[in-house]
Amino acid sequence: MSGSPGKMLVLAGEQFACVKIIGRANFGSSIDFRTLVTELRQKGYTFFVLDLSECTLMDSTFLGVLAGFGLKMTGTEKGGSEPAIELLNPNARISELLENLGVLHLFRVRQGVTAPPAGTETREHAPSNPPKDELQSACLEAHQTLMDIDPANVPKFKDLTQFLSEDLNKLKTGGR
Repeated sequence: MSGSPGKMLVLAGEQFACVKIIGRANFGSSIDFRTLVTELRQKGYTFFVLDLSECTLMDSTFLGVLAGFGLKMTGTEKGGSEPAIELLNPNARISELLENLGVLHLFRVRQGVTAPPAGTETREHAPSNPPKDELQSACLEAHQTLMDIDPANVPKFKDLTQFLSEDLNKLKTGGR
């Protein structure tokens, strides 16, 4: 199985943005996803559809980035306002991961077909090639977010975040 990141297609309408993930949503695509949704939010988009009908897998880094985005969009950690992110057609494995990590409440989940409005065009989002320290930092932040959202995640990711933090410090200090 390849560890390469999935492909992202973007459709921005008048009031919503749709991001379709094809393949694997992993640490390699998490930075691109975070950059993309941040740019869309800055342009004024307040409702997002994440089409997962062709997404085969999400790793914990991507899930942590997605959960952090969900927190920012709802403005609350538990309960509160209606989620502003809709997950369209997640497979059973992705739904189970979201539930097991205690972040499913941050999203609306829907099964069904969505057709883009007439006259709109879906474009592929060009992937970046972030440096190793940026990837490490994003992985660390994503796992810390998962632990902050649900304390039950601390035993799952405590050792990983410690390793990532130490490795990131080594990268920043040149291995000293």
